[in-house]
Amino acid sequence: MGSDSLDKGYEPSGIEQKWYTYWMENGYFRAEDKSDKAAFSIVIPPPNVTGVLHMGHALNNVIQDVMCRYQRLLGVNVLWMPGTDHAGIATQNVVERDLAAKGQTRDQLGRQAFIEQVWKWREKSGGAIINQLKRLGASCDWDRERFTMDEGLSDAVRKVFVRLYKEGLIYEGQYIINWCPRCKTALADLEVEYEEKDSYLYYIRYPFEGRKRGLTVATTRPETMFGDTAVAVHPKDERFKDLEHTHVHLPLTDKLIPIIRDDYVDMSFGTGALKVTPAHDPNDFVLGEKHKLEKVKVIDDDGNMLEGAGRFLGQDRFECRKNAVEQLKEQGLLEKQEPLKNNVGHCYRCRTVVEPSVSKQWFVKVAPLAKKASDAVRNGQTKIIPENWSKTYFEWMDNIRDWCISRQIWWGHRIPVWKCPACGEVIVEEEDPKACPKCGVTEIIQETDVLDTWFSSALWPFSTMGWPENTDLLKTFYPTNVLVTGFDILFFWVARMMMMGVHFMEDVPFNDVYIHALVRDEHGKKMSKSKGNVIDPLKVIDHYGADAFRFTLAAFAAQGRDVKMSESRVEGYRHFVNKLWNAARFSLMHITDKDTKIDRETLSLTEKWILSRSAATSLAVKEGIENYKFNEAASAAYQFVWHEFCDWYIEATKPTLFEKEGEQRRNTARAVLSKVLEDILVMLHPFMPFVTEEIYHILPATQGSIMKASYPYDPKIYEKDRAPALEKDMTFVFQLISGIRNIRSEMNIQPSMKLNVHANTSDSKEKELIQRNQSIVMNLSRLENFAFCNVNDIPGSCASSVTGNTTCFVSLEGVIDFNKEIQRIEKELGKNTKELLSVSKRLRNESFLDKAPEEVIEKVKNQHDGLQEKHDKLSQNLSRIKAMS
Repeated sequence: MGSDSLDKGYEPSGIEQKWYTYWMENGYFRAEDKSDKAAFSIVIPPPNVTGVLHMGHALNNVIQDVMCRYQRLLGVNVLWMPGTDHAGIATQNVVERDLAAKGQTRDQLGRQAFIEQVWKWREKSGGAIINQLKRLGASCDWDRERFTMDEGLSDAVRKVFVRLYKEGLIYEGQYIINWCPRCKTALADLEVEYEEKDSYLYYIRYPFEGRKRGLTVATTRPETMFGDTAVAVHPKDERFKDLEHTHVHLPLTDKLIPIIRDDYVDMSFGTGALKVTPAHDPNDFVLGEKHKLEKVKVIDDDGNMLEGAGRFLGQDRFECRKNAVEQLKEQGLLEKQEPLKNNVGHCYRCRTVVEPSVSKQWFVKVAPLAKKASDAVRNGQTKIIPENWSKTYFEWMDNIRDWCISRQIWWGHRIPVWKCPACGEVIVEEEDPKACPKCGVTEIIQETDVLDTWFSSALWPFSTMGWPENTDLLKTFYPTNVLVTGFDILFFWVARMMMMGVHFMEDVPFNDVYIHALVRDEHGKKMSKSKGNVIDPLKVIDHYGADAFRFTLAAFAAQGRDVKMSESRVEGYRHFVNKLWNAARFSLMHITDKDTKIDRETLSLTEKWILSRSAATSLAVKEGIENYKFNEAASAAYQFVWHEFCDWYIEATKPTLFEKEGEQRRNTARAVLSKVLEDILVMLHPFMPFVTEEIYHILPATQGSIMKASYPYDPKIYEKDRAPALEKDMTFVFQLISGIRNIRSEMNIQPSMKLNVHANTSDSKEKELIQRNQSIVMNLSRLENFAFCNVNDIPGSCASSVTGNTTCFVSLEGVIDFNKEIQRIEKELGKNTKELLSVSKRLRNESFLDKAPEEVIEKVKNQHDGLQEKHDKLSQNLSRIKAMS
């Protein structure tokens, strides 16, 4: 078969679609519920049904796909469970915006009609991200695709809620929660994102009884003072030791509130006196519970002031702040205000400033669950990689607050609680009750809230496999082998899956948690629309192909180090895909279906070397993938394919392939070429599935899909092929050739010009090694003659290079015109010097160094280093040529 079986250039678009369809049609992504094979399983972090593929998704799913494809090559039964999350608040917001565009609201539709509308939206638009993952090459078992609101998962959610309730781990209570006035729902602590804002610290005097003097408190939120029910001071604060007053007047009101003493108060903050607002601050809520203080809610669910705010009733909370401050000034109660940088909580969905507020909500009592989940990591049942994230995990789990699981929206799992209006009975059951079991009334009322999205996501590893039924799938694949995730959802999701898995399955949900870093722009900056530095993965795939994009992500996925992504990097790996393609085209000109058996008795040194390097690379790739060092695996494959297979082996073996060493040697060379190319394709397949399948299918000695191939590592064959001493010898030979090539490059000698080289060495081993490989040296260095000589016989006008104990002398007599070469280098050196001076001047400019962005300065420094290196080389070459002339 000839190279015309592969097109001249690799065009990914048609090829990627062709092979993805082929894999799907042949069921190559399918897992077996029961099998004698070893099992490997991953559950996909379910993307939001509203989502579109971004760089974080791409990195996360490429890593998972690399592991799944690799495990299949080991003959393992692999389950990669896919699915999407119903994303309660996010999805409801999307559908509400669609309705608003038509002049409608959800309240006008009513709950049932609105939910039907959301399901319609999901059917129409909810699969977008799944199709985008397929473009990436994700080999999920798509026949098993799950959705957190589908029937099976909904049954699991209900069973878990009921069981936790009956175990006393779910309760309803008044509690301080994070409230979003825009989304009109409670938010868990983790759903609040903090952002530094310019603010003020207001010093307000709370007069003693009789309106004299008073205590001064410092606050960033004057609008909440109407809900103050005490002022607290530290019992050991010397400033208040002799304080006889027991109450103060609440400014702008007629109320008197008590002065309490508590060691919670930070004596170093403000004046040491703390306003206590139990209904609008989480710490004050705890203080209020301890001292049995009234909880006065003064801001409603829309963010407007309630009756307790007196004359400010109905005003927006921020408008009230402004107006209250003016009133305090007028009454002489505002002592001062100071500018302050303040961390302000925002809703993670709509970016509205969150309002802490007392509300009746449903909670999970997480402390007992968190302890078991912490112990599972401490005792090594689950390993977090990189290990430094374990500390963060423990800190959070050991200081966890009860989890608010109720949300005041319509889209989601409705809380399975009914209340009897007649007798007050609370009914919590797996089946919808028909009547109150206590008094028989049938008009019972279901809770209107839905569960936090993360509640159903917490069950993902086992609910997707059919729990509560003890399915074959669950028996085969739970616990899963690894969870791949970003650190941003370590607590949102990973910790909660650990809690639920250990509690309900009595086993951890995964053996390993691999936490990958962020994908940033090429300067290390976070990607954001406002900065205009977002790279769209789909556009990158369209332009460079999925293989180049995937390989780039893997190549830079070092543990604990963010990925710096740029299109130029993807372009670089697109060249790698082309390099592989061209190497395959060349190989296909020579190999046939008979070239499969290697005659080890006739192997040349070069062939032994490439087989040894191939074996070493297969182990390096294997260890890299298995130890979550994907960058090391990708780098080992890249170095071997580009620099050893293509640059050295193919070039070295060409004379043999073109029958310059006889038929027997040619057959051996073909067999080695065929085996090494096939092994390369299988090693690279987890990273670059499409191009490897295309080439593999055309190789004469292969059958079927590369997905059914065996990974090319066998300990017995590895031991037989590995030859470290021989590798060292061949490295010496290649370094010697590189030295001669460097002289050709530095002296600007045309590649077509054949050179004469003399070598001098006192090392008999090196001399024998060169003599055995003289044909390779001459062929790859493009030499006319190569001979050994004594020190006294070294010809004049030579450039030299040293390798080990051997010096090669390249004769330049008649090869270059010394005068012309001096003129050329001087001209180039003059241009270089001018550029170097200009760049050096910029780096000495204090204004540039103070004002320019860090990445720009770094770029100029790199430019300077490159120009300086070139300047040094040109100067050295000029001196050498002048000396010779």
